Amino acid sequence: MAGLASASASPVPAALPSNFAGFSPRSFLPSPPRARRPVVLVSRRRGRFRAEATQREKTRQETAVEESFPVRDAAGPPEAVALTDDDDWVVRLEQSFNIFLTDFIIAILDLLYRDRDYARFFVLETIARVPYFAFISVLHLYETFGWSRRADYIKVHFAESMNEFHHLLIMEELGGNSEWIDRFLARFSAFFYYFIAVGMYMLSPRMAYHFSECVERHAYSTYDKFLKVNGEELIKLPAPEAAINYYMNEDLYLFDEFQTSRAPCSRRPKVENLYDVFVNIRDDEAEHCKTMAACQTPGNLRSPHSMDDSVKTSIANDD
Repeated sequence: MAGLASASASPVPAALPSNFAGFSPRSFLPSPPRARRPVVLVSRRRGRFRAEATQREKTRQETAVEESFPVRDAAGPPEAVALTDDDDWVVRLEQSFNIFLTDFIIAILDLLYRDRDYARFFVLETIARVPYFAFISVLHLYETFGWSRRADYIKVHFAESMNEFHHLLIMEELGGNSEWIDRFLARFSAFFYYFIAVGMYMLSPRMAYHFSECVERHAYSTYDKFLKVNGEELIKLPAPEAAINYYMNEDLYLFDEFQTSRAPCSRRPKVENLYDVFVNIRDDEAEHCKTMAACQTPGNLRSPHSMDDSVKTSIANDD
């Protein structure tokens, strides 16, 4: 992420759900006549699931695929962070602290990296993956002790960390890590930020998600400003190989996974020059921001590739 700055492409699962794993193919061993009933039942269930999958595939093919920057330029940046109207003083205190902390860190980065954009982006993208790794660590811990199980949260946060990882690869290819001091600062900061993020998430997941939302909103505005100031020059420069490999890859399952506000396969960026690359990174940050905002309501996050409730209910009823 820059302000504090590929998995199947199809939204339809390639295999049957895990609850089919207990059934054996009818060709393995001869079954007595009374065993035919479960086989017929499996056949009906498979047929129903395939029908649902076919309908989902048809819907996916009809979904309009947008090109990134014509749409996003018209849409404008995300709305600014504002204190909630919630009467809970704890919520207001958390949000006030997050906004203050974000502004403080931004001021330090502005001082250190005023005229060194790529170095700044490298430092920020190195740090950007940390909170998602921290969230996953805590969620794994809670699951280990049997306190909670949130598979969708772990899945989405992993996809977010992979998106930020590819942003980092792009900044490295652009020379953002050429100075040892920048590499040291990025890795030193990320080490301590991990433990801070873990502590904040254990104390209040809502607060941790809101802080990440503040960071992602600033990341969007940072890249957006960079594009407006340097757009004419960026259009003349080629796209880094890391960006081409990521955004133009046929396997974009994880790319779709972190964008919880849209249907899978509904966004397919173009990569023709360096301007397109930064537009895509900017738009990625906007999607992170939406996901972090959704996470602040408990139980509100869901993997974009999750099976429809109608399909789950149908299979459960057959059981």
